[in-house]
Amino acid sequence: MYNPRDVIIRPIITEKTMKNMDADNKITFEVAKGTNKTQVKQAIEAIFNVEVLKVNIANCKPKIKKQGKYVGKSNAVRKAIVKLAAGQEINLFSAE
Repeated sequence: MYNPRDVIIRPIITEKTMKNMDADNKITFEVAKGTNKTQVKQAIEAIFNVEVLKVNIANCKPKIKKQGKYVGKSNAVRKAIVKLAAGQEINLFSAE
């Protein structure tokens, strides 16, 4: 078996994800590479004690970054967009 905390790396907080959180009850997380939708669903339900309706996963390619004559790449990210059931909520900003 696996540890649910190894699957979920961190929440992704941007303007777009905050808008999805308010309007559609969807929360975006960065997840470990190689995980599938079932593992993400089980991990979210185990960690936050909520009911997950749907999980979408996207592999985001690294972006090219330039600083003067130096060229590099940002890290590749695997994102999971999790839709929660109505009335369910995950508070990412609490101090607890």
